[in-house]
Amino acid sequence: MPGPPVTIRPLTPRDVPTFLDLIDALAFYEHLPGPDPESRARLAADAIADPPPFSVLLAERNGQAIGYAVYFMTYSTFLARPTLYLEDVFVLEPERRSGVGRAFMQALAAEAVKRGCGRMEWQVLTWNEPAINFYQGLGAGHLADWHGYRLGADQLENLAHPHRRNEE
Repeated sequence: MPGPPVTIRPLTPRDVPTFLDLIDALAFYEHLPGPDPESRARLAADAIADPPPFSVLLAERNGQAIGYAVYFMTYSTFLARPTLYLEDVFVLEPERRSGVGRAFMQALAAEAVKRGCGRMEWQVLTWNEPAINFYQGLGAGHLADWHGYRLGADQLENLAHPHRRNEE
């Protein structure tokens, strides 16, 4: 017998503390340090900025937040269409395998269709077999021909200002 329904809705300013708590729960799950106080302040401000640099959906059951998804738009020059990029999707442990992840993915797919996206993309940690199996069950394909790369803050600074390093 199914439990109470899950509601997926956009973040409101009053939800920001809950959103930050859910981010901390994701960091704990992924064995990573959570955002420091400065990062938390930026996240809180950015989440309700006008326009926001990202969008947030919250999942609720019985009025309690049980998960979140963060997404933003990128653009595909080859498709000549936007891409919905899913940065985070997280569901609290007791609520997993109860349809919350599917509800998030359906809401995100509907948003992508509404915005005329040619695709939706995200990344998953190689050790997260439950998530990999979930995504494959939705019909998502692994991008075997692509490798993720990243420049961190220090590398960005060095690349943007190569002469500063030599002047110090």
